[in-house]
Amino acid sequence: MTEQISTTEPTGLQRRRWWLLGVLGIAQLMLILDVTVVAIALPNIGEDLGLGREALTWVVSGYTLAFGGLLLLGGRIVDLVGARRVVLTGLAVFTAASLVAGLADSAGLLLGGRITQGVGAAMLSPAALSLVVTTFEGEERNKALGIWSALGGGGAALGVLLGGLLTAGPGWSWIFYVNVPIGAAVIATLTVMLPRRVQAYGGQRLDIPGAVLVIAATGTMIYALIGAGDHGWLSARTVSLLVVAAALYAVFFAWLRTTRTPLMNVGLLLRRPVASGTLMILVATALMIAVFFLGSFYLQHHEGYGPLRTGLLFLPVAAATMIGASIAGRVIGRTGARALAFVGLLVVAAGLTAPATASDPTAVVVGVSVAGAGLGVIFVVASATALGKVAPEEAGLASGIVSTFHEFGASIGAAVSSSVAAAGITGSSLSGIQHGFTVAAVTAVVTGVVGLVVLPKRQAPDAPAEVADARESTLRGR
Repeated sequence: MTEQISTTEPTGLQRRRWWLLGVLGIAQLMLILDVTVVAIALPNIGEDLGLGREALTWVVSGYTLAFGGLLLLGGRIVDLVGARRVVLTGLAVFTAASLVAGLADSAGLLLGGRITQGVGAAMLSPAALSLVVTTFEGEERNKALGIWSALGGGGAALGVLLGGLLTAGPGWSWIFYVNVPIGAAVIATLTVMLPRRVQAYGGQRLDIPGAVLVIAATGTMIYALIGAGDHGWLSARTVSLLVVAAALYAVFFAWLRTTRTPLMNVGLLLRRPVASGTLMILVATALMIAVFFLGSFYLQHHEGYGPLRTGLLFLPVAAATMIGASIAGRVIGRTGARALAFVGLLVVAAGLTAPATASDPTAVVVGVSVAGAGLGVIFVVASATALGKVAPEEAGLASGIVSTFHEFGASIGAAVSSSVAAAGITGSSLSGIQHGFTVAAVTAVVTGVVGLVVLPKRQAPDAPAEVADARESTLRGR
């Protein structure tokens, strides 16, 4: 059974629980950093290895495809064999792949390292979040998820800073090398801290056909969204790929209803808290990536700033995101998800209004920092809503679903922002960038209104009856 430290145990054991959260947070931070840390280094990578635009795009998208496409399988493996094994294995794969990527002297070796990083991340992320969800209860779980969300949201901005520092200093290889000593230290620490016996819900075989279908569907969708910026949203290529992805998802869900050992319980995804929480995580991540993409493009291409200066200017965004998430984790139990999400998204929209209408760098940085604070709130709302009431045996799968939608959001945000910005930019014109920020602001307002309808009503902490009902429903569906 899981070694779960209750709130009634001695202070030393309670502190151990929070130390574990910190170490797992460092592991998760590496995964988040690796989404944005590469962005600033791409020109240097292309120059050193002689890579064209298509190959450079795959340096980013290869990681995202593997990460997002394998997350559900990673979450299912957590439920079947236990989080301890999966988190340590995923971390080892990610660390070794980082070394390969740093040593790469060709496109093939670099892309292989990046894809393998994504495989390790797909194992590590749901396993780590599952441990957080099953280790904390009640209001402590909300606070822990607040810290977790702050690390995730702030990590994206810190990735831009780290990418600038390392690219301008020892070189782009170090954006990968830096993971090696940190990963080794985290592996050693978790080997000691994690209990030897962590609960698993075995007895069933892995749904390999289901995993293949969801990987194919997810990969096709992300590939279509990434390419939409170059080929057009209504082009035959984009539309046909999206149709193929939709068809694969239809086959996937049909398979889930017929197989005796499905990759996931469809009923879990259809539950209102999980469905609305994943919607929020998708939108929040899409907006965050749009902020980084458009902000970096503005600072480097319009203002002519270097990678280091651009990274430093994103520090306020990181700080604001962490502050917003920390505050949200403390108050969500009193305010409920609906009201907090609505206010958070209005803050996002207000912040994005500045870069959508102004051309002054100070206004742009202040605006995206305000938006970052609102996004920190939404990350907490999304995680607490989707994961706050799941039964322990569902934690790995639910975490995998949330993380999958996180990667979907990253792909959508990058594709939409690049497509909108490219459509309006001619020479040194800012119109395309401003249009991109405008679309992001409108999306925040619309999502805030939708959240007032789809997010669950405020409920009493712990809601034991609801948890029992959810657990019974899950057992009937398995």
